Amino acid sequence: MARKRYRTRIDPPERVTVTLGDAAFEGGTVAHDQEEVIFVDYGIPGEKVAVDLHSKRAGVKLGRVVEVFTPSEDRIDPPCEYFGRCGGCQLQHMTYDRQLLLKQQIVVDQLRRIGSFDDPPVSPTLGAENSWGYRNHVRFTAKRRGEIGFVERGTHRFLRIDHCLIADDVINDSLTKLQGRCGGLHQVAFRLGVNTGEMLVHPDLSEIDSTIPSGQKFYHEELLGHRFRISGASFFQTNTRQAERLIELVRDRLDLSAEDVLVDAYAGVGTFAVILASEVSRVVAVEESAAAVDDAMINIAESPNVQYYRGKVEDVLPDATDRADALILDPPRQGCHARTLDTVIRLHPAKIAYVSCDPSTLARDLRILVDGGYSLKDVTPVDMFPHTQHIECVASLRL
Repeated sequence: MARKRYRTRIDPPERVTVTLGDAAFEGGTVAHDQEEVIFVDYGIPGEKVAVDLHSKRAGVKLGRVVEVFTPSEDRIDPPCEYFGRCGGCQLQHMTYDRQLLLKQQIVVDQLRRIGSFDDPPVSPTLGAENSWGYRNHVRFTAKRRGEIGFVERGTHRFLRIDHCLIADDVINDSLTKLQGRCGGLHQVAFRLGVNTGEMLVHPDLSEIDSTIPSGQKFYHEELLGHRFRISGASFFQTNTRQAERLIELVRDRLDLSAEDVLVDAYAGVGTFAVILASEVSRVVAVEESAAAVDDAMINIAESPNVQYYRGKVEDVLPDATDRADALILDPPRQGCHARTLDTVIRLHPAKIAYVSCDPSTLARDLRILVDGGYSLKDVTPVDMFPHTQHIECVASLRL
């Protein structure tokens, strides 16, 4: 279980002037004031800035830029009126090209610091063709007086949102219709099939606005020509266009053949299993979520060479197959269970693609796999979440 990181407020805030150093894991930068380490939000490495220190935790102080004395050439005016208050985006103050470089450097730093890779093979970040309007899944908080919005960063205060620049236009159109009319609700969640036009909206809003379809049990999305059913409780990538590029990257890294047995661990609703089934002899898929497996049973109907197992990967995988030529690992943020990695090393698939949404746990797990006999060939960050601190990666390993 991850250790909780408790914060203590600094009240009133302390103001210091510092020169910002390297990018930090959670989207900020690292600075030093005498012997103290500071994590600074809304800065860019190399800038001289004034920072208000508002809290501290685990021996470091936390602050945010309040004045820039020597701005980076990559600093821009954030286009969103809520930036700096809303907790959704952390990087709108820098050019998109600089965001991509920053995310690549964070991955390099995590692989060096946590994974002990001296010269990690990290490719340039695969940027989004459109860095705005990409989110197909947004959950809003509703207030008693009917307004909907988000929670301010670092607080529990409500922030009304009338237009989210990273949300799909279809979701923003629904937001406009509902704003100020959602009294009595706690949350309103939207999920959109970008390639199908279908929506899943919870809760049922028919008494508020009958023009917005709502209360569905599932919706459909299409990726690379394949149709998927997704229930409300099932995970699905929030950036449809980048999800397709990520799948193509995994396909390229695995270089599958018709004789291969492919293991798809943490298989979700069957995205990889379905799309890659025609390229291999057999797919063995493992997924813990009951809702996702129910969806997958529908999604694999035309893929008879896919075998699906429900359960925790660390429990099911050891007995699911005695052969694996290629393997996809796509775990949640906490990474793979130690027993899963032990089983992978025992199965010794020749090719592994590890898809990760957390560079720190990726670095930890890659070290275990490399110590178990694998060679790390490449790590490519994929920018699934432009303008935010989040980083997706595809790592390629070979025996």
